[in-house]
Amino acid sequence: MYIGIDLGTSGVKTILTDESGKVVDSASSSLTVAIPQPLWSEQNPEDWWTATCATLDELKQRNDLSVVKALGLAGQMHGATLLDKVGQVLRPAILWNDGRSEAQCRTLESTIIKARVITGNLVMPGFTAPKLLWIKENEPDIFKQVDKVLLPKDYLRYKLTGEFASDMSDSAGTSWLNTGERSWSKSMLMACGLSEKHMPTLYEGNEITGYLTAKTAKRWGMKAVPVVAGAGDNAAGAVGCGIVDAGQAMLSLGTSGVYFAVTNDYRSDPESAVHSFCHAVGHRWHLMSVMLSAASCLDWFAKNSGYSSVAELFDDVVNNTRPDDPNTPFFLPYLTGERTPHNNPNAKAGFFGLTASTTRAHMAQAVVQGVSMALADGIDAVHGCGIQVDGISLIGGGVKSTYWRQLLADVSGIAMNYRKGGDVGPALGAARLAQLGVSPQTPVSDICPVPELVASYEPDSALKNYYDQRRQQFRELYFSLHSQF
Repeated sequence: MYIGIDLGTSGVKTILTDESGKVVDSASSSLTVAIPQPLWSEQNPEDWWTATCATLDELKQRNDLSVVKALGLAGQMHGATLLDKVGQVLRPAILWNDGRSEAQCRTLESTIIKARVITGNLVMPGFTAPKLLWIKENEPDIFKQVDKVLLPKDYLRYKLTGEFASDMSDSAGTSWLNTGERSWSKSMLMACGLSEKHMPTLYEGNEITGYLTAKTAKRWGMKAVPVVAGAGDNAAGAVGCGIVDAGQAMLSLGTSGVYFAVTNDYRSDPESAVHSFCHAVGHRWHLMSVMLSAASCLDWFAKNSGYSSVAELFDDVVNNTRPDDPNTPFFLPYLTGERTPHNNPNAKAGFFGLTASTTRAHMAQAVVQGVSMALADGIDAVHGCGIQVDGISLIGGGVKSTYWRQLLADVSGIAMNYRKGGDVGPALGAARLAQLGVSPQTPVSDICPVPELVASYEPDSALKNYYDQRRQQFRELYFSLHSQF
């Protein structure tokens, strides 16, 4: 058996898998987020540990954990967890969705002119480095006591093993990693008043970072099994879906939308807000576009326009519109700003082109099209880095609609492959990395297979010109309204 622990923002999920990769059991424990001031988002790291212990306690009640061979970790990225010299938490962790450090981002990029070249990314408020600069400037007494800076999942590692370690994929989201060289950047650390001694040791995602302490092993009736490095949540989710080799890509449609493509070499395009991170396995990298409001746009419109559910919304679109319906307006899907390709937190959503002939079904169709076109913009930004993919695997709760799967293929011009069970989540990737860590001779693809194909959706060539023109209008609308945001 293998254990995968996923520390999310809203809760901890821990799963138990067997040698075939099947999920045998799982347990979850919820978490809350504190918002003490506007733009702030914090959690107490001790709550992460309490929740993790609760999930392992639950699994122990139902399973013999003495047969577990290894444990892996996945988690929310970018969070700043600060420890003093005796390993005590100095303040609540500042999370990935905290926006207080915008000024510090500008400071870092002006101080280190090559910051984007070194890290492969824009320095964003969500990343870890500007958070530490904010603490240095606003909480100097706390900053002076900082001995170690850990990412959220790596605090759990410290509690489980006593080791300070992290993996490449998660560390690439700090703005302190030289992403191409897979090592800490001394200049980026120095710009924040830090050095490598403040950082955990770096490992590949499937490398062993330590072993359960005697105390933790005894609590759950386990041996002192190895704990592998693991991965950030998106990279772990990709490992769980078998997206591990160059040319493989996935589109995940949840509240937000993430396009994730694997490369064998380091590439970047920070000006288009493409994320360039290390992958969790085999000295590979990945490029990622992030759309802040994807399926959440459909939820929002359904709730505010009288649909009982998103499923009813899709039924209305299918039954009462056609793909190239001239009465369909445009919808800009920027309900919470936008990341890729615009990097504009102030972008706003809106409808354009409403007439007396526009119906609720037309507006619903516009919402689905708008989200699809914005996702296609992100896909194009990633492919602009010079990569090619052999189809895109669709995962996440947002792709249950066959209509939407076909629309994504038509709008993007790329085949979409809907796969079975691809939305288990990062915990599965963490468990698979654990299995890889103690099975070094087994090919990665054997332990991380691509889920079974349910259906493929090829672009409709008859609609190519229509969507090409519509996407161009969609992009022009954004830039026409840019100054009004």
